[in-house]
Amino acid sequence: MSEISKEYGWDASMEIPLYDKIRQDMKSAMIKKETVVRDTMRLIMGSFPSLTISITLESGKKTTRVKTPEEITDEDLLNIIRKFVKSEKTVLEIKKETTSDYLELLNLYLPRMATSQEIEQWVRDNVVLSKFKSPVQAMGVVMKHFGKLADGNQVKEVLKNMGPS
Repeated sequence: MSEISKEYGWDASMEIPLYDKIRQDMKSAMIKKETVVRDTMRLIMGSFPSLTISITLESGKKTTRVKTPEEITDEDLLNIIRKFVKSEKTVLEIKKETTSDYLELLNLYLPRMATSQEIEQWVRDNVVLSKFKSPVQAMGVVMKHFGKLADGNQVKEVLKNMGPS
């Protein structure tokens, strides 16, 4: 997997939309006969029809239509990838494994998640835990700040370990 990680992946600082990067990486994987990458890109692209826009017809009925490639946002695609990551983590948990090439590849396309140390430091700097009966009650404040860049279970563990201040 190490040689794959250098060539594939995406982050917001790149000058290319995630949609185009996924298509580009799939072409590259097909040429190089890298089946894990090719199949993963196909899986992501296979979810594009699930991205829809609500519309109202002339008759007044409400319906949806599939987004065109120009309408698909990076956030739409990140949500698809997060869904696959969550699913793969569940499968790995059942298999009693910690990671897979598929999971590592998917993670290359997601923004870097906050570490436990970063979360703990932010809480110490910005949250008065004594205002809460239990540190875990501050979870809403912490999750609001970090959003999708922090795992809820990870935040919960950090808060539990911090204890009353």
